[in-house]
Amino acid sequence: MGFFSKAKDKLTKAVDDHGDKISDGIDKGAAKLSEKTGGKYDDKIQQGTDKAKDALDKLDGKDDDIQN
Repeated sequence: MGFFSKAKDKLTKAVDDHGDKISDGIDKGAAKLSEKTGGKYDDKIQQGTDKAKDALDKLDGKDDDIQN
């Protein structure tokens, strides 16, 4: 097993175990960014947040990390 497949396996397990916490961190980061920019870039921040959460769910192959 190569380095990258080991790393992917560990990352997949971490996302499966802690995906909800990672998703919360993405939301908190987006809120802080919005605050710092005065809401000027909220549409771009939301797009980035959505893409990050989609990528998070693709890592473990389950749609269980994002809470609505």
